[in-house]
Amino acid sequence: MSSAWLLPEHIADVLPHEARRIEELRRIMLDAARSYGCELVMPPLLEHLESLLSGTGHALDLRTFKLVDQLSGRTLGVRADTTPQVARIDAHLLNRRGVTRLCYCGPVLHTRPSGLHGSREPLQFGAELFGHAGLEADLEIQELAIDCLARAGLDGLVMDLADARVLEGLLCAVKADAPKLQRIQEALAAKDAPTLAELTADLPVEVRDGLRALPDLYGGDEVLAQARERLPRQPAISAALDDLTWLAQQLRTSHPGLRVGFDLADLSGYAYYSGARFALYAPGGRDTLARGGRYDDVGEVFGRRRPAVGFSLDLKSVVEHVGFDGRHAAIRAPWSEDRGLRAAVRRLRVQGEAVVCVLPGHEQEVDEFECDRELVAVDGLWVVRAC
Repeated sequence: MSSAWLLPEHIADVLPHEARRIEELRRIMLDAARSYGCELVMPPLLEHLESLLSGTGHALDLRTFKLVDQLSGRTLGVRADTTPQVARIDAHLLNRRGVTRLCYCGPVLHTRPSGLHGSREPLQFGAELFGHAGLEADLEIQELAIDCLARAGLDGLVMDLADARVLEGLLCAVKADAPKLQRIQEALAAKDAPTLAELTADLPVEVRDGLRALPDLYGGDEVLAQARERLPRQPAISAALDDLTWLAQQLRTSHPGLRVGFDLADLSGYAYYSGARFALYAPGGRDTLARGGRYDDVGEVFGRRRPAVGFSLDLKSVVEHVGFDGRHAAIRAPWSEDRGLRAAVRRLRVQGEAVVCVLPGHEQEVDEFECDRELVAVDGLWVVRAC
């Protein structure tokens, strides 16, 4: 018999020690986004299902919780990713002509965890840039993602670059059913060479060899040279490789401590990417911290297809890699009915100070705040002094 206080699997409370670190990280990220000109938006947690899943592919559908709206009878979804919502806001509500930079931070819900110890309720932070088709927008979003993590104290980051147009260029002339193409993409994402060989056996030689080469095209600059030799000379593929070369050069110039590589078979994340894409990893290249890229088609279903590029990350995952404690300095004050004391406490709080009043009988307890000062009476006046 289950206990009433037990939570569902991969759902957890965030307790004070962790919550203050996550909140500190959230403020760092939002301040970084604002410094790039991003405006904050807050999409709803629930939407009509067709709006949430428009143009996002099968993977997001499987990760989305569905329920019936008691008011309309329509099927609603609990968002599993905020990017389609932000695209809807840009296309349908803001409807601006020029460049729009938006950021967001809020929970998303997944039907299954992303890994053995993953949460089904990530706290997703992200930023999106709409309205500019040039690589300048891709670079800005990539640098914002790097800057967000750097401001949180993370260095030695690893970035892998890829491009959705490489696979699209290989498959554009292939006549295969959708389930088979889905299996090919899954085999590429898993770098499952035997399954990929089996699935591509009946494809045209140039396409077959190109698809089989992708899992090996992972590493440094030599990857792009090998790709030009092993992949078909197709305009979309050539343009993708040229763009990746430019982006890598710019990133290395601006961020000498960043290790930039390439993974042309990286298909992780959602299916809406349409151009250059990237993943940022913690030092050592194991844990994924952020993902992003270009997704020009997401707003089309909302009546306005225009250039878009963005990234997102899970604050709950990233906070595991940061070193700060999140504690803030505070002032300890005694509790009494003394009017002067109570006025002094109110005045300090209005000034932005944290004042922790020690309630009667709890003088020896350790609190969550770093009380480096105390409020004491000196010659009839309440003053702050160092502990």
